[in-house]
Amino acid sequence: MAKLYFYYSAMNAGKSTTLLQAAHNYEEQGMKVLLFTPRIDDRAGQGIIASRLGLTRKAIDFGPQFDLFDDVRRRHQATPVSCVFMDECQFLTDVQVLQLTFICDRLNIPVLCYGLRTDFQGEPFEGSKYLLAWADELGEIKTICTSGKKATMNARLDESGNRVLAGDQISIGHNYVSMSRKEFGLEDVSPIKYRPQKLDPVETNLNPAQPEPT
Repeated sequence: MAKLYFYYSAMNAGKSTTLLQAAHNYEEQGMKVLLFTPRIDDRAGQGIIASRLGLTRKAIDFGPQFDLFDDVRRRHQATPVSCVFMDECQFLTDVQVLQLTFICDRLNIPVLCYGLRTDFQGEPFEGSKYLLAWADELGEIKTICTSGKKATMNARLDESGNRVLAGDQISIGHNYVSMSRKEFGLEDVSPIKYRPQKLDPVETNLNPAQPEPT
């Protein structure tokens, strides 16, 4: 049976590049693929998937009311589809993620989704939350923080490069930088309010830094 895949990462990890390469690999074998991108993400133009390396490709753009299952079903009836690719899948609605499961389970077409897990406050996006719950396979595309640690969070910056701590969850016009969770500072930005007491010097030295697992 076809599977639903969710490949997630922090910003600037090469998600779109990986998507475009995977789609090319299918087509190189003579298979038909469908590429989708949310209409709200128009940084490279509406209906365009663009990577930081300069690769671009036209895709089917969609809004929050768009029925992904019905659209893929109709296209599949006209010409058999081998795989569906979803860019910026964090912007999917819960209903649309459910539709993706039906594309896999009823049409037997694999769906590969690429996107972020969390926003600039460390909160899960709606699409990502349901993909984490329902996907058959989860994969992490890794990138690093300026600290050298693995980056898992996305900090929002204003036009002057200053950190933005409040605002709408979706804001396409801002710049973002990838950070490790420690550098991100959840206590300063998360809507979940909790601040631990500071450790005294003795506690700080009880457990020295350990090497990252490989």
